[in-house]
Amino acid sequence: MLQVNNISFQYPKQEQTLENISFTLNKGEHLCIMGESGCGKSTLLKIIYGLLDVNNGTLFWNDEQILGPAYYLVPGMDFFKYVAQDFDLMPYTSVSENIAKFLSRFYPEEAKKRTEELLEVIEMTEFADVKVKNLSGGQQQRVAIARALAKEPELLLLDEPFSQIDNFKKNSLRRKLFRYLKEQNIACIVATHDGNDSLSFADKMMVIRNHTVIADNTPSNLYRNPKEKYVAALFDDVNEININGKEQLLYPHQLQISKEGSLSVSVVKAYFKGSHWLIESLYKNQSLFFTNASSIEEKKTVLLKVQNCL
Repeated sequence: MLQVNNISFQYPKQEQTLENISFTLNKGEHLCIMGESGCGKSTLLKIIYGLLDVNNGTLFWNDEQILGPAYYLVPGMDFFKYVAQDFDLMPYTSVSENIAKFLSRFYPEEAKKRTEELLEVIEMTEFADVKVKNLSGGQQQRVAIARALAKEPELLLLDEPFSQIDNFKKNSLRRKLFRYLKEQNIACIVATHDGNDSLSFADKMMVIRNHTVIADNTPSNLYRNPKEKYVAALFDDVNEININGKEQLLYPHQLQISKEGSLSVSVVKAYFKGSHWLIESLYKNQSLFFTNASSIEEKKTVLLKVQNCL
């Protein structure tokens, strides 16, 4: 179990980066940390890995305290793996050689089998013998993930792990990677600004804003009951609207055209989204977004009804 107890951190000559952060993570659990760029997500991962010393608080993995470079000549916990955004690969060796770098040379058959298994997880079997320098940024990102998994860490730390991967590969890779981690009972913390990384795959979600945690719950609970617009906006477009004297946060799909609707809006623009259209409208001088099965002409007035189901 990972225990983070009331930690704070500040870079020299800068404002506070993280303040009073506390949470726990059990073995095999997956946590998604979300927030806008610069909120401290990456810094928190570095602290957990042992690359930075906290100003206050403590961190433990089971009974072992996690300490930073002030205590260790070579910082970083042996039973954790951290995949940063710079990948840190060996560019002039092959994909297979990068993955097998930390595997035992005394058991070549086992190392080969393990490498092939991870190539399948990251969907790069056909690139096994290609030198890393000849890969795209997204492909290198996948190799970095596989290499981190080679020695089966107890905790995997991923910093924006799918940021450079094409959309048509991203969804498949997410499914394979997080299924594999669950099968191997490997705990995982993902720092991201993409709500798709959390909704389907995380057991827990934590939102950081202004250096501190403002929301901590399951992704489904945070999606269904966001306490503020900032949290809801991490998942989708969101409307903040006053209805009967009460401020409500509504996703576009919760507003639908209906003859019984009480919200009269004027259409501004329609955006094609594939399975539906996202309609931008104007309601009392405020932009309001809703979904519809077809496009709607600009300046047309329609009535909207709130659908509370999520």
